[in-house]
Amino acid sequence: MEDSSQSHITIVGWACTTLCLVSCVAAFSHGASLSACTDMMPRHLRAQLHSPSNNYITVHTNTSFYLPGDKVPVTVRSTRDFMGFLLQARKVSNDEIAGTFVFIPPGSKLLTCFEDSDTVTHSDKSLKRNLSFVWKAPDQPIGDIKFFISVVQSYFVYWAKIESAIVAQRGQN
Repeated sequence: MEDSSQSHITIVGWACTTLCLVSCVAAFSHGASLSACTDMMPRHLRAQLHSPSNNYITVHTNTSFYLPGDKVPVTVRSTRDFMGFLLQARKVSNDEIAGTFVFIPPGSKLLTCFEDSDTVTHSDKSLKRNLSFVWKAPDQPIGDIKFFISVVQSYFVYWAKIESAIVAQRGQN
């Protein structure tokens, strides 16, 4: 009798652990949580950070300069499939999130970290490789910016804050 109650407890414990893992995975399958806004780190249970100096995910713009109010195309390219991402533009001077995204690809959605539409994340677990966005600079001068992306390749593997080249604000002294 003792053995069967012990195995029952083991099965119940295993079932609870499995349900917890499944719900944790499901929680991030529709995009990053707002807790990732500041440091851009995924909050997965056992995700492992990999070096940001990988050579297969890049963030590009087609310009090195912008003016206040400009719309800047941003392209994310990868040679491997990934599931999740978090994309932001940040001021070089103080690392604050800046501007808004005005065009996003299918499989993504806008987030509000500090102001409406200042961040983009995935909206589903579909595999992604090459993504195109359009970022709109604020109407007031904010200085030079960089784009940053954190990418989740799988539940266990991610890269945080892969950065673009600097996009300089034109007309600064």
